[in-house]
Amino acid sequence: MTLEGLADHLGTLLVARRAGRVVGCAALEVYSDGALLRSVAVQAESRSLRLGRALTDAVLRLAGERHVPAVYLLTMTAADYFAKRGFERIAREDVPATVRGSVQFTTACPANATTMQIKLG
Repeated sequence: MTLEGLADHLGTLLVARRAGRVVGCAALEVYSDGALLRSVAVQAESRSLRLGRALTDAVLRLAGERHVPAVYLLTMTAADYFAKRGFERIAREDVPATVRGSVQFTTACPANATTMQIKLG
């Protein structure tokens, strides 16, 4: 997980706490024609609590509240995890230009990262 560019989206950063400590996070970058799910992470000893799923679901609800047509993500390691949550693999060039202009697409994630999307109602 990279933190590059995250400071620009703190208003849509969600965290999970346990005993006063941050044990998980997920963020949403909202653009005019889509959103980017990024920085989904859960501390190893808290992974059995299904916090990744709860954080992802919360971010998708937030995207729906903002009337985002689709949410995109890039991943090097979690494509199977996100596929189980309804995301589908797509070509990088099929992502709207506004989302492709994000730090994640331009500098933070390698070109060989898996690109995925989920369309919202």
